Amino acid sequence: MTPTRRIAGAALLLFLAATLSACGDKEKAPGQSLARVNGQDITVLQLNDELQRTGDQQKFTNKQILDGLIDRQLLVKAAQDDKLDRDPLIMQAIERSKVQILAQAYLQKKIINISKPSTSDIDNFYQKNPDLFLQRKQFELKELIVDTRNLSPELVAVMNSAKSLDEVATWLDGKKIEFLPTHVTRTSVDLSPDILKAMKTMSKGQLFTIKEGPRTLLIAMQDMKEASINAQAASPQIERFLIIQKNKEAEATEVARLHTTAKIEYLNDGLVNKEAAASDPVAKPVEDKTEAANHIDRGVAGLK
Repeated sequence: MTPTRRIAGAALLLFLAATLSACGDKEKAPGQSLARVNGQDITVLQLNDELQRTGDQQKFTNKQILDGLIDRQLLVKAAQDDKLDRDPLIMQAIERSKVQILAQAYLQKKIINISKPSTSDIDNFYQKNPDLFLQRKQFELKELIVDTRNLSPELVAVMNSAKSLDEVATWLDGKKIEFLPTHVTRTSVDLSPDILKAMKTMSKGQLFTIKEGPRTLLIAMQDMKEASINAQAASPQIERFLIIQKNKEAEATEVARLHTTAKIEYLNDGLVNKEAAASDPVAKPVEDKTEAANHIDRGVAGLK
């Protein structure tokens, strides 16, 4: 797919929304216009906005971007001629995009003046999270990915008694159970605290299991190395993280404030309560953790 066609396809709905809202605009001054498609001007402002959205301004030339805008305008005109702008699904998609853009713009306006984390904030985060930086570990893992429905007591017993993951693979082959072998590298940053704590106590070659919803990872610890990062190297990463964290907190605070000043009524309690009940997590029995080193239940995302 050419760059211009990719641009034309990716943003058609958003461009359609913008075009529909601008249909009543006055004609742009000739000096601002770069092209005119069926009487609709494409301006320098549109070109500059598109250049900003490409991310890599060196990737496309101005002519390629302009051609993409022309292609997109032709598609919009064709969609309007086919009355797609009156299709309920298209109208819903446009309205959804409009609502999302306005909501995000409001939040961005509210958090624009949030201060950056101080040097002290960054240093404190570094010192309080040694597993992420000063004591960071790198794990080399060999994995067999199986369907969780195949995690039978028999397979668990094989994992507990096998001396290598190759033995487990041979057993799976013999039982005609499908599996996908992989080899991955993970650091402390990629792991949940509980899994990291368990893995730090494991020895090379040790086998263990992690459940990931519909799939289960049968894992062999191949190697564990030190991968520490000093404070200077970690500083930019920590700063970005703290900024994102502060922004999320500010957004949550603003949304909570809006809730206190709004009148919100749930008009179909039966539907809401039914959905809430269906989405509540089902309590699972706690397993005997005497085999925790060999069998770890994954409760949070991490090892991906």
